[in-house]
Amino acid sequence: MAKIKIRPLDDRVVVEPIEAEETTAGGIVLPDSAKEKPQRGKVVAVGPGRLMDSGARGELSVAVGDEVIYGKYGGTDIEVNGTEVKVLRESDILAKVL
Repeated sequence: MAKIKIRPLDDRVVVEPIEAEETTAGGIVLPDSAKEKPQRGKVVAVGPGRLMDSGARGELSVAVGDEVIYGKYGGTDIEVNGTEVKVLRESDILAKVL
């Protein structure tokens, strides 16, 4: 993917979804209507962190390049440079894939 030209604010993270598998483990090809919404993605941009009461910024737990798992219906879908991405709050991210 080309370098993304978007800078999220506060504790928001931009994630490029990783598409669901086209076939099952048994080799059955799934039609588009049977595929689940992707819940995994690669972080392509992160905000500076949430502004705390003290005026300092809270550090984010994810960084650009991390693969994450997020809630099925979390975030907002947008298109940037012809690529579909999702803007999530850090709290919408459930786990980091190691």
